[in-house]
Amino acid sequence: MAGFYLHIPFCRQACYYCNFHFSTSLAYMDEMLQAMQMEMQWQAANWRSHHFETIYFGGGTPSLLSAKHLDTLLQTIYRNYDIDAKAEITLEANPDDIDATKLEQWKNAGINRLSVGVQALFDDLLRVLHRSHDARQAIRSVQMAMDAGFENISIDLIYGIPGLTDVCWADEVERMLSMHIPHLSCYALTIEPHTALDYQIRKHQFPQVDEEQVARQYLMLLDMMEAAGYEAYEISSFARPGFRARHNSLYWNGIPYLGIGPSAHSYQPPFRRWNIAHNMRYIQSIRQNQIPYEEECLTMRMQYNEYVMLRLRTLEGVDIQSIHALFGSCFANYFQQQVQPWMDMQYVVIKQSTRYVLSRTGRLFADRIAASLFIADEDLQTKL
Repeated sequence: MAGFYLHIPFCRQACYYCNFHFSTSLAYMDEMLQAMQMEMQWQAANWRSHHFETIYFGGGTPSLLSAKHLDTLLQTIYRNYDIDAKAEITLEANPDDIDATKLEQWKNAGINRLSVGVQALFDDLLRVLHRSHDARQAIRSVQMAMDAGFENISIDLIYGIPGLTDVCWADEVERMLSMHIPHLSCYALTIEPHTALDYQIRKHQFPQVDEEQVARQYLMLLDMMEAAGYEAYEISSFARPGFRARHNSLYWNGIPYLGIGPSAHSYQPPFRRWNIAHNMRYIQSIRQNQIPYEEECLTMRMQYNEYVMLRLRTLEGVDIQSIHALFGSCFANYFQQQVQPWMDMQYVVIKQSTRYVLSRTGRLFADRIAASLFIADEDLQTKL
């Protein structure tokens, strides 16, 4: 089992909160996609034994791809890799790119899941985030996708935005629920270094994110989604039964995945590699018959830390029996020792006798709890 990820590094404009790799110049799109095709062909020999159950077009803005570009990329994948006949094939799309023609093209190409970057449903907030669509377009694009026959749709929303009141946040979630969207990905606004919002905050042109607002709106979200019958199967991910994101679930469960394109990451245990995050250098290297990447071999300690960090975010939590099987009794004993204070505070609870799961309140402190459970280099000698 494996997942296939393609990073399409182009956007029409830069969102002020985004720190993903992209370019707002579309001048070299043809050259980029040719380079990505070549990388796919070269990588195929290393992935012969893997059966791919998901394909994910991320970015950037994959909805900028022409029908010809999309077909060419998918044909290259199917020619060179073992793809499941019922693979989940996701395309990230901006609302302003969605129209009847593109929806038909996407369906004909084999796209069976759309991830729509709505982010907000109020125009003043969309302007703050520097999104290229308005609220009306966002609602209309989702309805058009549903009318076109797309049943598996995910919507991205951002909470904790300064100016987003609790009433407005509840209204946004309710509007998405009223449309019977099967999957929502909801993220707290995070100010990433070197983004436009980071600059504006440092220049006192934009307020700091209010952590109390973030926590309050997340708990509101949990209540609303649970009442509507969605499962919070990962901290930021909410799905109706049968609509979990299969591709993202591969990441959280430590399943191998292949990443193609600039800045794309791949994971083939125990190795992780990542391509250079620079469009022209990526293209030039491919032209010179080289894949421009760095690689690391994850030690047992690093694999344990990653397992804890990722699994703790999920509804199933950390399975102590899996730690025993994967890493040994010393790692399992260390985990149980370190997690006890969080259990005493009821931030972590045990379910099904072996699974350590974040409680409702514990989800607010997921990163802090995970960090406290990590094993540092010095612990290998003193505590294991």
